[in-house]
Formats: sequence, C-alpha cells, structure tokens
Amino acid sequence: MKALIVDDEPLARLELRRLLAPFSWVDIIGEAENVDNAHAEIKILTPDLVFLDIQMPGGTGFDLLAKLDNPPQIIFTTAYDHYAVKAFEVNALDYLLKPIEPERLTQTLAKIRAAPSPIRRKTDSAALEQLFVRDGARCWFVPLREVSLISAEGNYVRLHWGNEQPLLGRSLVTLESKLDGKHFFRANRHQIVNLQFVEEVQLGTGGRLITRLRGGLEIEISRRQSRMFRDRMTV
Repeated sequence: MKALIVDDEPLARLELRRLLAPFSWVDIIGEAENVDNAHAEIKILTPDLVFLDIQMPGGTGFDLLAKLDNPPQIIFTTAYDHYAVKAFEVNALDYLLKPIEPERLTQTLAKIRAAPSPIRRKTDSAALEQLFVRDGARCWFVPLREVSLISAEGNYVRLHWGNEQPLLGRSLVTLESKLDGKHFFRANRHQIVNLQFVEEVQLGTGGRLITRLRGGLEIEISRRQSRMFRDRMTV
C-alpha cells in the first residue's frame, strides 16, 4: 500500500517513518510539509493512504481535502483532540493523537489489513466515487452513488444528498467530466441527475420529458437531452 506522510514538523515525519518501518506492506512513497506540497505530491504519486496532520502553516488538513477531486484514504495525525469529531464526520480511517503510540498505530493498520478488499485509490482518470465537501464549518466525504441531483449555482454546484444539500466549489462542467456516465445524465444546462434515483418519466411540452426522482423532486429534461434520454433509456 502506497502511503504519503503530510506534516509540517520534520521530527514528526521522521518518527512516523520509524513507527511504520516494521510494516513492510506500507510503502512510504513521499512526504510533504504543507497543503500546497501535499496537493502536488498526491496528484503525482497517487497514494492509497495519507497520514495527514491537521494544523499546518498556510492551511489545514481539511483545506487539503477540499482541493482534491479524488481524495485517498486518510488517517489524521495531530496533537489536538478537538478535531476528532470533525475528522470522523468526513469518514477518516482513524484519528491518531501525537505522540503516536506504537500499539495504537498497530491497531489502526491491523484494521486496514483485515479489510475485506484492499484499499486502493483509483487514478484521476477513473470516474469519481466520492467527493470531499466543506460547506461552512461542516465537512463530509460524499459518496456520489447517494447523490440524487447536482445543480449549478454560478461557479458552484449544489449536491442533493439525502437531507443534506452541501455546496461544492466546482463548476458543473468540471464535475460532469469526472462523473460516471453510466449513472449520471445531464438533464439540462443547470442540472445532472443520478439515473438510479429516477422513479418516473412523464411527457412534458415541446418534446421535453419530466423525471420524478425519489423523494418527489421533478426535473425537466431539455428537448435536445430528451432525445438522448429516450435513446438511452428506451423511453
């Protein structure tokens, strides 16, 4: 498993390397000392796992995650326990307090090793499966399979995810290019629907179609896209 260490303190990076040395299956492929360095290293090295400090000069670990379209698995390493709830809200694998205890690290790695399928990060060319979203003070890893609708709001998009509707700092066009075309369909200029949430299709005016999503939300498919929808769904 390819791992990257992100921490602004050289001694902390050295100590984590020492603690990880007995685990030959964890291949430390690089280090980074701040958000910008880590962002560049993740894009180049595509690690499966990142040991991520939270408080760093120039930005936090959460700032880093917000920059990534396809974040790897995360284990937070920090001296501050008050970030723990926020860390687990974003589905981090674990939250290790410094100084890291060898036994605690062993437990964390044992859980990863015992997972039913090995954790591997998809390349950036693969369709996205999840997004890290920070909306105000709240953060989430959002599984895209659970997003019913993506709506454009200027240079941002609104994700309709259960009872949540977080705002993501990406344009609709940028996000569309990274979605799985088997599951997501551009309904009109401003909206992309998850086909797995479509419950009903009705005829609209002027050759348009109206889709009803689970939960009752109705989305109008433009005339041009309606033709494509019919071909695709045999409507």
